[in-house]
Amino acid sequence: MSKQSIHNFYINEQQSIYLLSHHDAKKHRQWLNICKKQLSLLGYQDVELIGSGAFGFVFAGVEDSGAEWVFKFSRITLAQSVRDRLEDEAYMLSQIDNPMVPEFFAFERVKKQGILMMARAKGEDLEQISIKQGRFSARDLVQLALKLRNVLVELRERKNGMSPQPVVHGDIKPSNIVWDQASDAFSLVDWGSSVYAQVDIHGEPIASNIMDLMSSDIASTNARMGDVYFIGDEQMSGARSSPRFDEQGVASTIYALASAQSCRFGANVIPATSLGLPMEFARVIDGMLSKDKVTRDQAGDYFMRNMPAIAKVYLPDLKIPQDKVPIPFWITHLQEQPDTVVYSSRKQFLRRADHNQQLLDVNDAQLDRYYKEFLFDTGDTEKAFLASISRLAKYPVVGGLSFHWQEESVFVESSLMLHDESLDAAFTDAVNATVMLAQGIEQKGLFKCCLFDARQTIQLQRDETGAYIFENLPELQYSVSHVAASEVTRPHSYFEDGKDPDEQLNLPKQIIQCVFELNKIHHTGCIIFESLNDRLKIHYYYRLLDSSQEEKFSALLREIIQYAVSIQDYGVAGFMKLPYKNTREFALCPRQPDYFYPKNPKSN
Repeated sequence: MSKQSIHNFYINEQQSIYLLSHHDAKKHRQWLNICKKQLSLLGYQDVELIGSGAFGFVFAGVEDSGAEWVFKFSRITLAQSVRDRLEDEAYMLSQIDNPMVPEFFAFERVKKQGILMMARAKGEDLEQISIKQGRFSARDLVQLALKLRNVLVELRERKNGMSPQPVVHGDIKPSNIVWDQASDAFSLVDWGSSVYAQVDIHGEPIASNIMDLMSSDIASTNARMGDVYFIGDEQMSGARSSPRFDEQGVASTIYALASAQSCRFGANVIPATSLGLPMEFARVIDGMLSKDKVTRDQAGDYFMRNMPAIAKVYLPDLKIPQDKVPIPFWITHLQEQPDTVVYSSRKQFLRRADHNQQLLDVNDAQLDRYYKEFLFDTGDTEKAFLASISRLAKYPVVGGLSFHWQEESVFVESSLMLHDESLDAAFTDAVNATVMLAQGIEQKGLFKCCLFDARQTIQLQRDETGAYIFENLPELQYSVSHVAASEVTRPHSYFEDGKDPDEQLNLPKQIIQCVFELNKIHHTGCIIFESLNDRLKIHYYYRLLDSSQEEKFSALLREIIQYAVSIQDYGVAGFMKLPYKNTREFALCPRQPDYFYPKNPKSN
């Protein structure tokens, strides 16, 4: 088995620092500390890391005067052509003068390190707010849509002297919009994908003068790839940059916030018309997300023309009863919340395609979600379903899920433990969206995933010969909570489903025997062995549900670790154990029914 092909069974959706090797994690922390120290030496106080993405890290600091600034650093591991994008972003930001856009201050280059300095947008980004509160109210969405529409108007009416020079942001999404709820002020941040538009909304070329038109290559695009979970079809396919790109970003953003999702792809199964929005507004958003370009463009024109009138509608917050969660989850309390990572069998579920040739030479785990692992040749509903699974991992939750599609139903088994009671309603919205998307998938098959705490991941280093380096073997930790025997039906494990076709790691027979023995003890949890050329990673969580078996249970876990050091093959293999058989059946439903905000809200 080649070392390069090991990522074929479980793929971690997001790289946690706890999943890095000790050496890489140490380098990462050192680099962050250097950045903080340099900013402190320059006189900034309260320096903190406030974000990171595919291309860089973002810090914040406070001046003596009290002014708050943001410092954006490009990743030094990126190719020079990619690092140069930060300077392009600085230039584009300097061209924008709008109260919803942070003020540009300076761009500096320190050796290979580019640094962009700008004013700090007050508040919290909408993706984080969405994770905390769940679906946004109709009133908040309509007001946000109006403010974004006004920004788009200004961007497309920009001029260079007397000539038109529209700007395209290129990456409008919830995490790039910051909301200060105290002042109700929104800020559109992260201009790293912004460019001057090449064509107008009618597809006609834009140039400052006739010589520009004659000299430019009108067939090539200057468009940058925004977040593939939010950009529209034209931008995805590499079309010439157009103000239509940002219409798509706005529609995707409104839709995602309305439906408690982290992408645009669920609109076929969960249309905007099913989300309790005003009828006119919902139909416009659905039109803007249409697969038909004529429908998209007409809806975009309607949105730009009529949004001021739509926003005048009286939309008080309604007391809507919380939807009952379709699959159960439990709430528990820990002093330290888990750093959740989801591992799933999505390679079997979908096909992978690499579509960004420019970044093939970039070796950066953070890019996987955006470029290398994005699945191109699959339906939008399948993409939305995977994104909904990823969204569950943004909560402090551990557990497992299994979806089994058959002719007319999808069968769901689950064990989910949420570690923050304040997120109950928001997590319910996220689970609801996941189940509705699963109902919209018609292909037969099985999908399973484990959510575990990356803080608990065990890492055993290998030397040059492949032998493991350790003084004392680590222990597999577990919690104990007794469940009455009357609550238990047939204990089961997904090991019983047979070997997963995407598993690659051949485990020692002794480990498999231990799993058989564990399966006889009532418990829940998972264990995943990820064997790399330089180390073995063991991801896991365990909860014992029969305290009378604790001695035998802990002995088996010790045996598993002892036999793990005999793993020599490369690859990944895992087992998931749910506490008891509690299958929920849901009828397949290709499209959720219409549900609009009431015409007379006072009557509700």
